[in-house]
Amino acid sequence: MISSTMEKALLSQLNDEFYSAYIYLAMSAYCSHLEFNGAASWFKLQYEEEHLHATRIYNYLVEQGVHVVLGKLPAPPSEYGKLLDVFKASLAHEQSMTSRLNDISDQALKEKDHATYNLLQWFVNEQVEEEATIGGIISKLKLVKDDGYGLLMIDNELGARKAEGPAV
Repeated sequence: MISSTMEKALLSQLNDEFYSAYIYLAMSAYCSHLEFNGAASWFKLQYEEEHLHATRIYNYLVEQGVHVVLGKLPAPPSEYGKLLDVFKASLAHEQSMTSRLNDISDQALKEKDHATYNLLQWFVNEQVEEEATIGGIISKLKLVKDDGYGLLMIDNELGARKAEGPAV
């Protein structure tokens, strides 16, 4: 059983994970609109991954006997600028998620809620990977600037990403 404080924090994080999926689907649509189909595919996989993250938290809450009530999701942005701007927005979002996950993780430690802490460590470790991956893409985009051939190469590389198996 988890505390009511932890329950509220995890329900909020569940909503945040669904919002992350929503943002990534919007980014995918925007990249598709710009005809960066590789980036659109990359963000679509991010959407699917975030949905799996939400499912992981959902399953944990249900196992803890929590009555899960889903919150409203705000509309994500629909315009981002250049491809580099989309990835910068993605990185800023991931950094925000990292901060929230660290806060909840700190709360779990404070409460000596080891089961929740263990769940959250998976997410904390995942955030390190997410930020590094997006940071690497941003570095490449900065390197090529507005060079069409360079952007095409990066877009092709992004489109080669394959879905990972479910980690629910």
